[in-house]
Amino acid sequence: MPFSSPAPFFMRHLFPIGRHSAFVTRHDAIRSAAALAALLGAGFAEIGLRAQPPETAARADKSNYTLLAPTPKELMRELSTDRPDQTESPYTVDAGHFQVEMDFLNFTSDRDTSAGTDVRTRDLVVAPVNLKVGLLNHVDFQLMVDPYVRTKTEDRNARTSEAASGFGDIVTRLKVNLWGNDGGSTAFAIMPFVKWPLSSSAVRNGETEGGVIFVLGYELPGGWGSAVMTEVDFVSDGLGGHDTEFLNSITFAHDIAKNLGGYIELVAVTGNAPGFRWQGQLDFGLTYAVSADTQLDLGCNFGITRSAPDYQPFIGLSRRF
Repeated sequence: MPFSSPAPFFMRHLFPIGRHSAFVTRHDAIRSAAALAALLGAGFAEIGLRAQPPETAARADKSNYTLLAPTPKELMRELSTDRPDQTESPYTVDAGHFQVEMDFLNFTSDRDTSAGTDVRTRDLVVAPVNLKVGLLNHVDFQLMVDPYVRTKTEDRNARTSEAASGFGDIVTRLKVNLWGNDGGSTAFAIMPFVKWPLSSSAVRNGETEGGVIFVLGYELPGGWGSAVMTEVDFVSDGLGGHDTEFLNSITFAHDIAKNLGGYIELVAVTGNAPGFRWQGQLDFGLTYAVSADTQLDLGCNFGITRSAPDYQPFIGLSRRF
């Protein structure tokens, strides 16, 4: 992730697929098939049109631009996304502009053999989307929806199986960049979020949950970019109260080839709930800049502790308007 201008193009694209609480998949919004086709068509039509924002963008005073008075195209920042890694980006969407970040598919597999059990869980989330809009030069609003979730649990000892599916959760977030949005070697943002209490179902707990995210991005020598994040989640304990979970992550990114970048990330989750076991993940992924406003990505998160999901592959798209 670049923090000065000029900088490697891919780095502003790496810092993301938000998930909330103990490696849950990122929350995103519903798009119809027609809308998705239009999104892809617009993106691929721009292949080869990669452009860098002018140097004046970092020096310009953009404090007067708002949702109703959009930032001019020539003053917009490079595309920055909150995906595909779990570490968020400290950058916001330019005022008056929109951004869509989504997984086509997100799959999670886990097998628990602790204490003599043998339980396998598989979760599939289809087209989770994060819809963003820039409110001010340093503030954006995000709506995240899981339109379709399917979960299947198999108890191999008992030879039983249960499956459920349906509409998932809705989360809203507000990202506030405190410095570095338009230049500098570091950038920092704070992002409170709320999961709304939809009616409970087999794939929703029906409880209000939320938290706050702190993310610091910084440039490193040799063309590397890095970011560290701390997330505090207030998670329902099922008894009318909330437990606290802490997610900490660090990610490193670098160019691989023209328009192609890669990252490696380490994530750890701890919590104060009785019997909570810390979870660790090692994540890898690639990003491809189709154009200045469109990015494709894919990757996989791997559990490195027994309590974490075994693996979580994904493939996705980001598009700015």
